[in-house]
Amino acid sequence: MVAPSRRIAGVGEIVDRYDLFLVDQWGVLHNGEKPYPGALSALALLREAGKAVVVLSNSARRVDWGVRRMDEIGIPRALYDRLVTSGEETWQHLRDRPDDFYRTLGRRCLLYSWGGDRGLTEGVDIEVVERVEDADFILNAGTNREPIEWYEPELRAAAARGLPMICANPDLVTVTPEGELIITPGTVARRFEELGGYVRWHGKPDRSVYETCFALFPDARRVVGVGDSLEHDIAGAANAGIDSVFVANGIHAPVLGIGNGENPADDRLEALFADMGLRPDYVIPALRP
Repeated sequence: MVAPSRRIAGVGEIVDRYDLFLVDQWGVLHNGEKPYPGALSALALLREAGKAVVVLSNSARRVDWGVRRMDEIGIPRALYDRLVTSGEETWQHLRDRPDDFYRTLGRRCLLYSWGGDRGLTEGVDIEVVERVEDADFILNAGTNREPIEWYEPELRAAAARGLPMICANPDLVTVTPEGELIITPGTVARRFEELGGYVRWHGKPDRSVYETCFALFPDARRVVGVGDSLEHDIAGAANAGIDSVFVANGIHAPVLGIGNGENPADDRLEALFADMGLRPDYVIPALRP
């Protein structure tokens, strides 16, 4: 019998149980414009307790950009040790070509990105092209609030040509500062797979990004992942063999019927876990001390 998730009011209740905290960014620490209430205090508590803190994000941006952006949002570097992103892992693979998939990958890509950003193509031998017919692969690193139907013609053409896709952000949706759920690259990549295309995924829930975090703190024996996505944060923690904390006030908040910082009802929470086939070790309304 699976043990029920333990409800906690703040991370202070479990701070003594773990050496390393892997904390999600969007939907947990901030909404893209400002930190959530209690998030900075929670990080400060972990730091004061001598805990290692890694912000582990499915952002398709590189680490330097992400650190600057968190500075701008109001999350100072003193509150965490390192930032690890799926975008940085993607860029390193494009640069180093460490496996057979990347070694045989062509050099011309059709790029999907936020606002036309080309950060993942800088410093690597890649040419961005405008047409599927000219591409060797799709680099899927961002969406611009387009509906999934917008991508359909290109995805069908790419699948027909046998082009692979690299997905630098596996998240399916994100919460805008206005509270709207919009699709993100994972939704586009999933549709491409439905059409018969091959996708190389980077980021949570794949174990490789967790191994990057573990290597940063090899002496940390007790590790916990904190995030708001069951499919990425909680599943990723399970794949990596670590405990998990589910932040209810995130992308699943509409399904749970809760507002900012509210506790979800037991029946809605259990229905969500059953539907997803995933169960975290702890449930917290929002990241709080």
